[in-house]
Amino acid sequence: MSGSTYGTQFKVTTWGESHGKAVGVVVDGCPAGLPLSEEMIQSYLERRKPGQNKYSTPRKENDTVVIESGIFEGKTTGTPISMRVVNQTQRSKDYSELASLYRPGHADYTFDQKYGFRDYRGGGRSSGRETIGRVAAGAIALELLKQLKITVTAYTKSIGTITIDYSRCNRENIEKSPVCMPDLEASRQAEEYLKQQMEKKDSTGGMVECIITGMPAGIGEPVFDKLDANLAKAVMSIGAVKGFEIGSGFQAASMNGSEQNDEFCVDEMQRVQKKTNYAGGILGGISDGSEIIFRAAFKPTPSIGQLQNTVNNNGEAVPIIVTGRHDPIIVPRAVVVVESMAAITLVDMIFQNMTSRLDKICEFYMK
Repeated sequence: MSGSTYGTQFKVTTWGESHGKAVGVVVDGCPAGLPLSEEMIQSYLERRKPGQNKYSTPRKENDTVVIESGIFEGKTTGTPISMRVVNQTQRSKDYSELASLYRPGHADYTFDQKYGFRDYRGGGRSSGRETIGRVAAGAIALELLKQLKITVTAYTKSIGTITIDYSRCNRENIEKSPVCMPDLEASRQAEEYLKQQMEKKDSTGGMVECIITGMPAGIGEPVFDKLDANLAKAVMSIGAVKGFEIGSGFQAASMNGSEQNDEFCVDEMQRVQKKTNYAGGILGGISDGSEIIFRAAFKPTPSIGQLQNTVNNNGEAVPIIVTGRHDPIIVPRAVVVVESMAAITLVDMIFQNMTSRLDKICEFYMK
């Protein structure tokens, strides 16, 4: 299987399946000297761990990370960092009846067409447990960004028809909300909405918004490796993401140039600034120094307990009710995954940028 590696200078390769022995990741390109420990990585994994409340899958996993290489005396060595999380509570028998069926909304049919057979136990590589490796790698990227005073904060913007009110938002509320909303009133409404869908054995979609602060101007390549293009690829590679927008996003299609254009000005420190930020912090594929703001739309969890119609691998029409342990909504546990993929992309492009200017190379090596 190709396509399990992301990045150019800061490379991340995830491995493992939902019902295999373990899942993990190898991170190559991390500089030596970054303070790092299993406890630091674990704090990020705790945010995506299953079974934390009634709005996530009841599958209980400790998701305890083990760092197997690349760390010595609490710091990175500059060599590849390998991390592993053992799967402990697989219930593969829950999927035995699905071996020959194509579940609506899942990748069963497309995997069969591509590979000729598939690991039907929990979705294999297309399972949400693949994101454990992303979050472990993202933890390293986020710790690197802290060294540069760059912060990445994601949260749930909407669940179903319930959307946050920015006038009521507080970043401290994200951790207080069971659904990771910065608006606790919207969180309460979303929880009630989720309960209604769960009673109907249905699932719900939603949207994650991410804000990046402290990003310097000048990061990103102007053609194929635009910063916004790479962020879109990184986020769209997360399972269940069906849409991505940055800044004004799709709203820009109904705006005039006089509205959409962000006028420049100079602040009291004689720094170039923008009066507005419809561009979302990126111009021409390159960061402009303002906040980077993007959003990702997640589809409802495809595994639902309602009766649906499908076919088997012989082409015969059959009814299906998906059983097992599944999230009624993906969004809250995906918040840290979005942060992770954004951070991995930022670090990779910051490292790429190190060779953009000769004067900066000379300044670095000829001190």
